[in-house]
Amino acid sequence: MALLRLGSKSEAFHREGQTWFCTTGLQSDITIQIGEMSFNLHKFPLLSRSGLLEKLIGELPVVDGSARILQLDDIPGGAKTFELISKFCYGVKIELTSLNIVSLRCAAEYLRMTEDYGEGNLIMQTEAFLNEVFGNWEECLKALETCEEVLPYAEELHVVSRCIDSLAMKACTDPQLFNLPSSGQTNSQQNEASAIVWNGISVTTKPEPVGDNWWFEDVSFLNLPLYKQLILAVESRGMKLETISASLIHYAKKYLPLMNRQSSFNNTNHVNHTGTVVSYPSEADQRILLEEIVTLLPNKKGVSSPKFLLRLLRTAMVLHASPSCRENLEKRVGAQLDQTVLVDLLIPNMGYSIETLYDIDCVQRILDHFMSLHQETTFSPCIVEEGEFLGGNDALTPVTMVASLMDGFLAEIAPDVNLKLPKFEVLAATIPDYARPVDDGVYHAVDVYLKAHPWLTDLEREQLCRLMNCQKLSLEASTHAAQNERLPLRVIVQVLFFEQLRLRTCVSGWFFVSENLDNSQNPCGNLGHPRKAGSCPMDSAKDNTVGVDMTDRVSELEKECSSIKEELQKLMKTKKKWTIFSKRFSFRQKLPPCNSKRACDLKDQAMSTNRQQNHENGDVAQ
Repeated sequence: MALLRLGSKSEAFHREGQTWFCTTGLQSDITIQIGEMSFNLHKFPLLSRSGLLEKLIGELPVVDGSARILQLDDIPGGAKTFELISKFCYGVKIELTSLNIVSLRCAAEYLRMTEDYGEGNLIMQTEAFLNEVFGNWEECLKALETCEEVLPYAEELHVVSRCIDSLAMKACTDPQLFNLPSSGQTNSQQNEASAIVWNGISVTTKPEPVGDNWWFEDVSFLNLPLYKQLILAVESRGMKLETISASLIHYAKKYLPLMNRQSSFNNTNHVNHTGTVVSYPSEADQRILLEEIVTLLPNKKGVSSPKFLLRLLRTAMVLHASPSCRENLEKRVGAQLDQTVLVDLLIPNMGYSIETLYDIDCVQRILDHFMSLHQETTFSPCIVEEGEFLGGNDALTPVTMVASLMDGFLAEIAPDVNLKLPKFEVLAATIPDYARPVDDGVYHAVDVYLKAHPWLTDLEREQLCRLMNCQKLSLEASTHAAQNERLPLRVIVQVLFFEQLRLRTCVSGWFFVSENLDNSQNPCGNLGHPRKAGSCPMDSAKDNTVGVDMTDRVSELEKECSSIKEELQKLMKTKKKWTIFSKRFSFRQKLPPCNSKRACDLKDQAMSTNRQQNHENGDVAQ
């Protein structure tokens, strides 16, 4: 610890209760009263060092036979600091340290202890020692902490700003260049840690490299106003925004127990650099602290992790932070929603009227902000084939990731019986159709919602199923949907129709490939003409290979067709509301009467698709 000794005389003061006495043998002629503490002193040592005391003592009325009393309650540092000043005036030995230098410097200025009242007066001595303190990280940090006790005077003398500038300069510099301690370790502790005793011999090891976060724990003991000044100072000096954000995260977790899942308001206390036990702030102070941290967070996207931002948002809801603070956090999360994981997005509902388990309105606002940032993204039409996304546009990647995230979120909130259908539909419909390569996720969420809400009417079920595109379901999802009794009949028919259409397209593609393969492997040039016996020796083996492959494929397709027919027969027995017959597609949907525009559109679309496929591929016998 930095230390400066002043004075040469031995101790000449003793204390009795709340009174200090000077044991010089002379009767006291002035009493300085500071709060409950009294100092029985002599005026001449005080007048020779302090301009203020010279003035005040001179203005006191003369009292015969008793000491005059001077009230001095406004002195910076109070009675503890004035005790050191009294000893300095009498030439008694005192020690200046980083823990008392700030209060002594402010008190010396307050008492006007300049060089006009003695060479080497207290202002000059404290100022010189402060410059030494500023050069050491740990000592400067301790001095800055003590500024809280005399903050107005320390700010007026620029002690706070000089401490902040010194710390900011060192925080932005490699600590190894100045041999700075890291993580609160002193130099002696570092030296001990770097020495290893091996086989009775002390070996000095090379110190481990220090990261950018070496100063986080040290500055976390500062109160919020001083810490805020330090963060602004390091930012102005060009420190990386990622490092600033990491420091803010560290500070928030230290004083906001709700930021840690295992903590609560009644968590344990912690000790600062001065050895003082400090308890966690009150709930009101935590709210102020959280709002300040949000304003200090860098605005650059990706600097703060979504996990931290969502935990901060959750804490803000518990502490009832201002609406502007919560809106700020929601926009920050929305800007990088594609980097969020589902477990962090499950925010418990903290409202006064709790309807749902999770705060769906908050997630809706976050999603709306994300979509507003990506609504002008240009994209090409999606082509979905066998569950693959063939759009090929990198700009859709964040939207596609968010679509998968929201499908998972919908599946998590769907079992909530208090979740209203309109709120579920709005959240699901916010994701555009092109963002989902396949609709298996939204189908799963719809199925879970139908299972948890069996009281939905047929009209509501059909309305809910419009959220998914039956044409974009995978084979596994289509198979499940075809047997799902919770789905409306019309949806099941659509699923079976698109599966039949996919099967028909697959068969046509196989015949097309087979024909091209046969023609390309004919080296004799007899395209379109019967081969003559013995003209091409390799044709027979090639034809056999192609024939075996086609036979296997046709066998597989026959099995799939049989499976579909069995499912259709089951539906005919259970539903008894529709029939299957066809010359061309193996079945034709019996559409309901066009009593609504939606039904008419479905019917026209189905008939148009049938005509188009018949024209392109020809009839296929059932």
